[in-house]
Amino acid sequence: MAPFIALVVSFVFFRTIGFAGVDYFNEWHTSLQVAVAMMFLLTASAHWGKRREDLIRMVPTSFPRPDILVTVTGWLEIIGAIGIVIPQTSMFASLGLAIMLIAMFPANIRAAREGLTIGGKPTPKIVARTLLQIIFLIAVLLAG
Repeated sequence: MAPFIALVVSFVFFRTIGFAGVDYFNEWHTSLQVAVAMMFLLTASAHWGKRREDLIRMVPTSFPRPDILVTVTGWLEIIGAIGIVIPQTSMFASLGLAIMLIAMFPANIRAAREGLTIGGKPTPKIVARTLLQIIFLIAVLLAG
């Protein structure tokens, strides 16, 4: 739920300062790009912190070396967050992040089915997680 909150709060914040006169954020698209970047920087931080082991447990057992997959996806989230705010790369970053969200969805399904936790908090149930994933995908694609 924290990524969703980060996305919404960041978007509202940047739109508000755009309305207040900061020209850079005076359109929804730029505000959405930065909000998506903030969301992915937040989620990337979990790949190396105290939530790392929780993320490793989420990786389906059919994948080898879940520790490496968690590290790689964390770096891809950072690269995507940077790329989405650069006009020349935002479309490519958007597509890459969308593909990554889809590719990582089986881990979210596993977490929901097995009642896994992240940071001691339960992961969202499958229906809620699917709705969040759709929102994230729409936001990422619109930001691109």
